[in-house]
Amino acid sequence: MTSVSTPALLYVLGTLSLAACFRPLAMLRSAGLQHPWLACAVVLPWLWSVGASHPFGAVAQVSGACLLVLMFGWPLAVWTLVPVALGGAWIAGESVGGAIAGLAWFGLTPAALALLIGCAMRRWLPQHLMVYIMGRAFFATALAVLGSSLLQVAISGAPRGLDVLDMVVGRGLIGLGEAMATGLLVATMVVCRPHWLATYSDQRYLPSARVR
Repeated sequence: MTSVSTPALLYVLGTLSLAACFRPLAMLRSAGLQHPWLACAVVLPWLWSVGASHPFGAVAQVSGACLLVLMFGWPLAVWTLVPVALGGAWIAGESVGGAIAGLAWFGLTPAALALLIGCAMRRWLPQHLMVYIMGRAFFATALAVLGSSLLQVAISGAPRGLDVLDMVVGRGLIGLGEAMATGLLVATMVVCRPHWLATYSDQRYLPSARVR
């Protein structure tokens, strides 16, 4: 069994403690978010297990963290990633140490970067629908996934047997694909199920709604 990295464990516990201060489960009191949250909690572990069981799993790992932040807000997204990481590791036959490392680098870090990039976009970019979809859903996801990869390389180095450049390029390509999927899903939800997006409101992003 892979031992649990102490820095990774402290990072995970510190992030979860901070998120708990914002009462993340209160978001689930909204009936409109309960079913999509349950669907994400069921589907994402299988996506994580595919990456973990791939021969180049350190590269080909889908996160989904940025989508969770947009749908449920950062505090609930962070806590949702815990059963996702543990479930994905269990399905793939990975150790608890591997699950915690995956949670840190493929879950919590992209979620934190997506939150920071999203806050910057809300502060300095126009509050427009296309800024939300293309900016927060597409570009923020791509930057968050690539940024987490660069941070992992800078702090922990590339996993054994993987070249640093190959890892960064692979994660960048995965991040681009995930950004496209996140953008498409968010665009669909904006039109069909806007109440599934805790970070979206017509009053903020649609000029016609602000005029009313």
